[in-house]
Amino acid sequence: MRIPALLAMLASLAAPATGLAADSLMLAAQAQFKPIPAQPPALPGNPASPARVELGKMLFFDPRLSASHTISCNSCHNVGLAGVDVAEKSIGHKWQKGGRNSPTVFNAVFNTAQFWDGRAKDLEEQAGGPMVNPIEMASPKEHVTEQLRGIPGYVAAFKAAFPGEASPVTLANAQKAIAVFEATLISPNAPFDRYLKGAASALNATQTAGLKLFIDKGCAACHNGINVGGGQYAPFGIVEKPGAELLPPDDKGRFAVTKTAGDEYVFKVPTLRNIELTAPYFHSGRSWDLRQAVGVMASSQLGLPVTDDEAGKIVAFLGALT
Repeated sequence: MRIPALLAMLASLAAPATGLAADSLMLAAQAQFKPIPAQPPALPGNPASPARVELGKMLFFDPRLSASHTISCNSCHNVGLAGVDVAEKSIGHKWQKGGRNSPTVFNAVFNTAQFWDGRAKDLEEQAGGPMVNPIEMASPKEHVTEQLRGIPGYVAAFKAAFPGEASPVTLANAQKAIAVFEATLISPNAPFDRYLKGAASALNATQTAGLKLFIDKGCAACHNGINVGGGQYAPFGIVEKPGAELLPPDDKGRFAVTKTAGDEYVFKVPTLRNIELTAPYFHSGRSWDLRQAVGVMASSQLGLPVTDDEAGKIVAFLGALT
C-alpha cells in the first residue's frame, strides 16, 4: 500500500475514536451540568410582572434605602462588574467593612440558598438583610417603609406592582420586587451553555481539555448543576486546610447559622459562572489570581495538586463560563 493511502486509512480509523471520545466527554458534562435557560425562572409565591421587575430595579439602584443615602444594592453587587464590587470586602455604613467577600448577584437565583453561609433561603429573604444590617445599609425596618411611602413615585410603582393590595408599600413587598428583578440577572448562552446544547465547537481544544480535567480531578463533585456550584455546602479544607489568610480562623462559616460542630468552616459552594470576572476569590476575598485559586482548591479540597499546565487548562475552561 502506498504511503498516502496508508495515511488516509489511518486517519479514517482515528477519526471515529476521536469523535467517540468527544461525545463521551459531552455526555459526561451533560449528566453533571445544565445550561442556563434563556428566560428567568419563576419565583414560588412571587409572580413576575413588568411592573414588579421595574420596581425591583428602581429599588436595587436606589441609595435612599440606606441610612446614609449613599449605598444601594448595586454598590456591592454592581451589575456593570458581573454582579460584584471587585473588593476583598465591601464597604458599608460609615466606612465599615463587611465580614466576607460579596458574592455575585448574577445567576444567584439558581443557588440553593443565599449568602456564603446560606442563612437566607432565597433571594427574597436575602434582599431584606443588607438593608437593615448595621454594617451594610443600616436602615431600621420601620424607616424603610416610612421613607418609601413618602415618595409619590414609589407609591404609584408599588400599586402597579402589587395590584389589589390596600397598602402595598411594605418592606416585604420591597423584598419581593428586588428578588424578581435579581432573578432577571442571568447570563445564558456562554460558550459552555452552547457546548451543553450539543455544539462541540463552542469550546476550543484547551477548554475541552480543561473540562475533562475538571471532571476527572473531581471538581465537578461540588461545582455542578446549572450554576456550576451554588447547590451544596462543603468544608473549606476537606483534605488540607489552607492558610489563615484564605481561611480566617474566626469565621466559622455555616456554624454561625446552625450551631452544629460539623458545620465549622463549612460554606456554600460558590457558583463558577463568570468566575474570571469576579475576583477576588473565596469568602475571604484574599486571592486575586484564578490560577492560584484553582491550585488552592485542588490541594485543599481534593488532595490532588495540579501542574501549571493542568491549572492553565482548567482556567481556560472556566473562561468558557463567561
